[in-house]
Amino acid sequence: MHLRRIVRNALLTAMFSAQAAQAGTLVIESWRVDDKTLWEKVLLPAFEKSNPGIEVKFAPTAPTEYDSSLAARLAGGTAGDLIACRPFDVSLSLYKKGHLEKLDGKAGMQNFAPTSTVAWQTDDAKDTFCMPMASVIHGFLYNKKIFKKLNLQPPKTVDEFFAVLEALKKGGVAPLALGTADQWESSQMVYTNIGPNFWRGEEGRKALIAGKAKLTDAPFVEALQFEQRMGTYLSKGASAQTYGDSQNQFALGRAAIYPTGSWDISYFGQTPGLELGAFPPPVRKAGDPCFISDHMDIGIGINKKSRNKDDAFKFLAWVGSQEFADIYTNRVTGFFSLSNHLIAVRDPVAKQMAEWRSTCASTIRFNAQVLNRGQPSMESELWNINAQVLNGKLAPKDAATKLQNGFAKWYKPQQK
Repeated sequence: MHLRRIVRNALLTAMFSAQAAQAGTLVIESWRVDDKTLWEKVLLPAFEKSNPGIEVKFAPTAPTEYDSSLAARLAGGTAGDLIACRPFDVSLSLYKKGHLEKLDGKAGMQNFAPTSTVAWQTDDAKDTFCMPMASVIHGFLYNKKIFKKLNLQPPKTVDEFFAVLEALKKGGVAPLALGTADQWESSQMVYTNIGPNFWRGEEGRKALIAGKAKLTDAPFVEALQFEQRMGTYLSKGASAQTYGDSQNQFALGRAAIYPTGSWDISYFGQTPGLELGAFPPPVRKAGDPCFISDHMDIGIGINKKSRNKDDAFKFLAWVGSQEFADIYTNRVTGFFSLSNHLIAVRDPVAKQMAEWRSTCASTIRFNAQVLNRGQPSMESELWNINAQVLNGKLAPKDAATKLQNGFAKWYKPQQK
């Protein structure tokens, strides 16, 4: 009996000391492996300076493995204290499973408008479970030297866009740095980048959710037709070209235009001699209103099973501060703070893209909210089908029918 008590006390002591060790350090889960150095050298020291005694560790997972491995760690009780949140349904599912704290009214949340928090709320907008961190803006980067050499101007309309691609082709330059091997770029950097000008941004997106529009309607088909035309200007072997290959092709000046998300700015900023410019997705006709994919990309939440919630909430309040918004916007170039703080964007290309918000209406990737909840997965379908359209293997109308049929299979409002 005596021995059993000693063993039990020893186990309890070990357990409490393990908890204390875990409680002393906050661990951040994230998919942003690229930002590790910035967190360790800039962001965390800035937080620790004003919050002595709280130690924070940034522990990222590769983006392709993040969602599944995080879900497993949360279910097993081994996840970090602070969780980088994907927008909409992925994080909503974590909240519904009881993994994330409700954040309404917590310090720092007052610095975000309702339009910023929508990506991390329940459908009825009653519960907010992640603090918005940043959005990314989509458009096109171009090589200024090549444009100057061929006397070209950034295009504003669809006709001008294809006239520029034709001039580049005739000038002996690969018009587009774009491949379809990884597929996701076909959807996120092409279709949902150029598409909002056809389906009028939020108007088209919300009509799909309400069942008032179909993916076979003219605006969605026209966006696929635009994409099909783009496909005729891809480099030879584009179907075997990865995202990394495209980055390399553009960085080396071997292609003139790069369909992009603003997160790529920092990558190209490290290339000596590359003069970058940016232009928004072209509108159909001169004078048409413009729409940009200004996608809420990343938020941060608190693990409900965190053993150090007080410190986690202190860290969250700091993420909502002006100091964090400024550092994050200007050091993680191409990620734009979603807070109400006035931030001067210092990188010239990032600044140029951020300024599109004043002339174009913002929307998000149309399938991010609600549309990804069934099977077949809309995200996977968009990757695969858009890659086939770019490769010239699937006609736009057939692609639209395929997308619509998959959607209507599980989504009641589309079954009318």
